Amino acid sequence: MTGSFLKLGSARKTAGLLTTLWLACLLSAHADTITTEASHVAILDAETGVLLFEKNGLDPMVPASMSKLMTAYVVFQRIKEGRLALTDTFTVSEDAWRRGGWTSGGSTMSLKPNEQPTVQDLLRGMIIHSGNDACIVLAEGISGSEAAFADEMTRVAQSLGLKTAKFKNATGLFDPEHKMSAADLAELSRRIIVDFPEHYGLYSEQTFTWDGITQPNRNPLLGKIAGVDGLKTGHLSQSGYGLAASGVRDGVRRIVVFNGMPTESARAREAERLMRLAFSEFEVANLYKTEAIAGRLPVFLGKADDVAVGVEKPIVVGLQKGSGERLQARAQLAAPLKAPVTVGQVIGTLEVVDGSRVVASAPLVAKEAVPMLGLMGRAIRGLQLTLGADSSDSAESAEPSR
Repeated sequence: MTGSFLKLGSARKTAGLLTTLWLACLLSAHADTITTEASHVAILDAETGVLLFEKNGLDPMVPASMSKLMTAYVVFQRIKEGRLALTDTFTVSEDAWRRGGWTSGGSTMSLKPNEQPTVQDLLRGMIIHSGNDACIVLAEGISGSEAAFADEMTRVAQSLGLKTAKFKNATGLFDPEHKMSAADLAELSRRIIVDFPEHYGLYSEQTFTWDGITQPNRNPLLGKIAGVDGLKTGHLSQSGYGLAASGVRDGVRRIVVFNGMPTESARAREAERLMRLAFSEFEVANLYKTEAIAGRLPVFLGKADDVAVGVEKPIVVGLQKGSGERLQARAQLAAPLKAPVTVGQVIGTLEVVDGSRVVASAPLVAKEAVPMLGLMGRAIRGLQLTLGADSSDSAESAEPSR
């Protein structure tokens, strides 16, 4: 594809007329003033699904117990489809007890062999206690084996567009092939909130008692930052300490996912800092919200020298407040634009870029028709090109409405 950059602040004459280009010009997203010790970070706006900030957030990582968000999603989905009920019971196998009980040394609901907890009990044990035994019992009860359930987790994740997700178990215990990015975990968190509001309240429950043992919710932000109501911690030696968290402030919901902190206390501190930054430092903007024209591009062999181009709906981008950097917009065309051009014709892609990185994109369409020149006109234009007389060029750009 050939890139046609539409520069800011330049004005040139085209066939004796001043042509104006209206291009995305916006405070830069992903600015460099936010730093974090975490190895992987993604901050998401829940309403739009726009990624506001990321640090290695698109790279697959070891998600540890944050994987249990996907385990829960599959269970919630089956309940919604009527294939499972909260009152259904599953029998605790010896394998689930051995690999997920107290003797395993990992997070546990403290289930015993041959117990028959309900699905609702198991969900609480998994979400609040991070119980590996609860996950294994759910997996075996639903799919017959944990491996089969992990395959279903991967299929469902891929169907949701979570392309980096690959699961080898229901618990998040280490497997070199068990991976998922922070950005995909943030989107999964958003989907749980949107798709299953009837179950999301489980993530804000601060304690759960099973077999006389009361354990607290491990989310360090619950009860500490107003509006935080989920979701899930994670820790393995291979991943460090991580958290997927969500909260609401003044009607705005943000989701923060990070991983790779060295200690539990460091995770708690960074969780509080990143959640506050998610609200105070970032915003969502709609480019071309009231003006769908992005600019004008030259047309070869047309009755007009150029054509108005734009987008069919606003381009939504996330940005850091107060950044002095500017975004640019460029038209990516597969080939030079040639008449005839029809209204609504997709002629390429409008990309909003920060340096060399594409922040957002949308189809670039013609906003008006340009018929082809007649035979004589094409002959004259060909002669002009031969003599080097063609002088069509791009022109001025301005900041779009937001």
